Amino acid sequence: MLRWTLALLPLLATSPVLADAPAGDAARGRRTLESRGFNPAAWTVSAFESVWKQWGLKNKPSDFDAQLRERYGLHPAPYANDGLPMGLRKGGGLVVGRGIAVDCLVCHGGSIMGQSYIGLGNSSLDVDALFDELNRASGRKVKLPFRFSNVRGTSEAVGMGVYLLGMRDANLNPRLPRVELGLHDDICSDVPAWWHLKKKRTMYHTGASDSRSVRSLMQFMMGSLSGPQTFNREEAAFRDVQAFLLSLTPPKYPFAIDRDLAATGQKVFEQNCAKCHGTYGDNPTYPNRIVKLDEIGTDPNRFRGLEPAFGEYYNRSWFAKERVGWLYDDMTALPTNGYQAPPLDGIWATAPYLHNGSVPTVHHLLKSDERPKLFTRSYRTSAEDYDLEKLGWKVTKLDAPASETQPAIERRKVYDTSQSGRHNTGHIYGDDLSDAQRRAVIEYLKTL
Repeated sequence: MLRWTLALLPLLATSPVLADAPAGDAARGRRTLESRGFNPAAWTVSAFESVWKQWGLKNKPSDFDAQLRERYGLHPAPYANDGLPMGLRKGGGLVVGRGIAVDCLVCHGGSIMGQSYIGLGNSSLDVDALFDELNRASGRKVKLPFRFSNVRGTSEAVGMGVYLLGMRDANLNPRLPRVELGLHDDICSDVPAWWHLKKKRTMYHTGASDSRSVRSLMQFMMGSLSGPQTFNREEAAFRDVQAFLLSLTPPKYPFAIDRDLAATGQKVFEQNCAKCHGTYGDNPTYPNRIVKLDEIGTDPNRFRGLEPAFGEYYNRSWFAKERVGWLYDDMTALPTNGYQAPPLDGIWATAPYLHNGSVPTVHHLLKSDERPKLFTRSYRTSAEDYDLEKLGWKVTKLDAPASETQPAIERRKVYDTSQSGRHNTGHIYGDDLSDAQRRAVIEYLKTL
């Protein structure tokens, strides 16, 4: 069945069955993303202001805002946001009234060299601690329904999508009981940069979704009680948001680059890496290649984390009916056989690497036998936390895993690559390079 589906795709892609979707407005999309929330407030303002009590403190710290950002891995908003960090905003809700809501920038708003960027994945976030402690501050003693994060800087966003879709019918009406679609919470997803979207025909780590899909961007809205009318009404707003995402460009590497060494590195890169990751410069190319799982050799949990039951349920839902044709619906999720090799624009800013964030620097990505097996890092994002030579985050290697007696928030600061979903194997293509070639490639990647 998979072979038949993939063989049919080129025919369908050239068939004039579907009308082109209207174009969105990028400027309006940016304003929408920065000023609007699409989920109701989850916590009261008083719970937010008193969450420090969950930290074991006796008094509210004078630098509460800074401590809150550091504890949860949040960053200052580069837009007006009522003094809240990027990813949180004031909003209304049926349950809590006027309060604090979470938006998509909690994961898709990151920081590098101490500067916040919309569209850079948040590699510092502890989303499990954020939800758990704010829920407890609100007086809710019920545990989270599954682990939201196993390691700081990664999330179980895949499990969240599976969980929420199971609480909807095909038209996105809320339903109970929840449909079991095969929820896994040991995937450890690293967040891809939004600026890569403009190059892709397919998206997500496995390339299973059409990059043109607007509705796919709206899945997080299932966290509310909103029904089909809300989703239909907001689709136009998300078409604008998509246009904004397609306009994003990565931040430039802010330090000096050895241009001669980079030119040497470009040649090595184009000989060894371009067939999967494309070429760059005035006439860039991107092959949109899905690399088979047994070839890439990286941790399989993300690939296996969406079971057929979820794909079938998703393809019957509103999300897959975005552009309906007489022969097929072109926004359905499709099975693939591996992971999508991403574009590398702004790679210097997107550490850590691999789909599970198990490799802290580009150097380690290109030399697999030096990858740390057990490590931690500061989870801060200043220049002092960045490794200019290896291109990525500075880490501290550890001799022993975190103790079970430590608080969970401390255990999540340790990346243990022996654990399920966290293996740092695979992608050994740089191992055959000489040290000089590897240094040259790293220098070249700074220019992208």
